[in-house]
Amino acid sequence: MGMQYRPLGKSGLKVSAIGLGTNALGSRADKPTSINIIHAALELGINFIDTANVYSGGQSEKIIGEALRGRRGEAVVATKAGLPVGSGPYDRGASRRHLLAQVEHSLNSLATDYIDLFYVHTFDPETPLEKTLSTLDDLVRFGKVRYVAASNYWPWELAVALGLSDRYGWPRFAGVQSSYSLVDRWPEIELLPLCRHQGVGLVAYYPLAGGLLTGKYRSGAVPQGSRMDKVPRFRTMIDESRQNFADRFADFARDHHLEPAALSIAWLLQQSSVSSAIVGATNPDQLFGNVQALEVAWSSSLDSGLDQMSRAYTQDNKFGWYRLN
Repeated sequence: MGMQYRPLGKSGLKVSAIGLGTNALGSRADKPTSINIIHAALELGINFIDTANVYSGGQSEKIIGEALRGRRGEAVVATKAGLPVGSGPYDRGASRRHLLAQVEHSLNSLATDYIDLFYVHTFDPETPLEKTLSTLDDLVRFGKVRYVAASNYWPWELAVALGLSDRYGWPRFAGVQSSYSLVDRWPEIELLPLCRHQGVGLVAYYPLAGGLLTGKYRSGAVPQGSRMDKVPRFRTMIDESRQNFADRFADFARDHHLEPAALSIAWLLQQSSVSSAIVGATNPDQLFGNVQALEVAWSSSLDSGLDQMSRAYTQDNKFGWYRLN
């Protein structure tokens, strides 16, 4: 089976069902490896490349720009701004000043004259939504950004933003990015119903819970070079309950003759309103494993088994959540 392309809500934009997360490019993966990862992704039909101004201290965007030289039209490039890029008062948030400056910076880093999808990386409580949304409207009209989206928004924040966009005729958020996986099902409480009602596509980050659902951290093992090894803060995100679930899940997957990572992604892609699962990679081989998710023959026994195992994680206990302090 080839790559699937799904609509991002009702925007008209189509994205690959599996997207490439690039927060390791230029940090946990060196530059030559990173360029190989991007080229391998394109060959597999993964056209949705997800980055941010803060990833690898800005190196991720620069590497993507270099890798896409001569191939820009093959990719749907998403980037973000809003999380801190420095310690100054204007180095964060969703104000007009910050967003305009960061879009210019990202365009320069990505060596492109347009961003396909631009996310507000997190809600800014100090900037009125009207100011943020009118700035995004200008960016679209200037031709610098083609579609806009939100990331790490509470459902009520997204709902208010959509209402304001409708009222003033500004571009609506086409998508919302949220952590979502078998051990992080909080979007099912309110976010996914809102997406269905409003025609917004959900883009899932941490679909493998940072690698926990691949089986590589079995019984608490920490392989050398893994995210848990390289990013100590990551260890604090995995509690005993999730570790135990991951071990049971790996057994469940192998009982069904499936790789845990492929099954995790396949489950996500069954959920309504999910447009894409953003999966990171530190080497090209991981991509080949991830696209196996599209080969999984879905069944009611898989569905009910996984639902029952993971129902505890529908509570509001997010695995990933990035907000301004």
